[in-house]
Amino acid sequence: MKKIAFSLLTLISLGSYCYAQDGGKAKFGIKGGLNLSNFYKTEVGDENIKAGFNVGVFAKAPIIEDVLSIQPEVSYTVVGSETQYQNFLQGSGKYRFNLGYIQIPVLAVVNIGAFNIHAGPYAAVLTNVNVKDVDDDGTVDGVKDLDKDKFNGLDYGLAGGIGFDFKGASLGFRYNYGLREVGKDGGISLNSSTNSSTILRNSKNSAFQVYVAVGF
Repeated sequence: MKKIAFSLLTLISLGSYCYAQDGGKAKFGIKGGLNLSNFYKTEVGDENIKAGFNVGVFAKAPIIEDVLSIQPEVSYTVVGSETQYQNFLQGSGKYRFNLGYIQIPVLAVVNIGAFNIHAGPYAAVLTNVNVKDVDDDGTVDGVKDLDKDKFNGLDYGLAGGIGFDFKGASLGFRYNYGLREVGKDGGISLNSSTNSSTILRNSKNSAFQVYVAVGF
């Protein structure tokens, strides 16, 4: 515990110094990282989580210098969920549902020294949908593109998280909470063998993100 506390204090001190040198000025940049996503219906759980990625650009403009900023972003993000299967013909494995979106969050950013807290709404346009058949050993047996017309083309929700700023870069942790159902009513019974009716019907997006951003 002492080593962890010392490491955190060192990180905070270094980050505070770098943030002070950076001056909280307006910046543009690129960002990217890992998504851990899932579908939810009434409550968000930790079952059926799948990994994806996010990559994009951002702008950060100060409203109150060193205190409050506005940060719009445009990114490509892959979210979804997975489900296990086991049957006589296929054996055991999992189906991974992948939904690609162009996502545009607009965030209010409160700076507290080297830290920031950010929150705001997002909107996202669906670009592609597929499902992967993955064996237990990680082998991909096939990828099937799904009909986008069976899904809502627009998603929206709330985003919030924290970041740790260094000079010219930051490390962030964010959660995206979708407010719109992924699929259209009556159009989600895609294939009984993938249990897509059970997984997708009345489901919304949920995603935890870890990312690195570099500003210019």
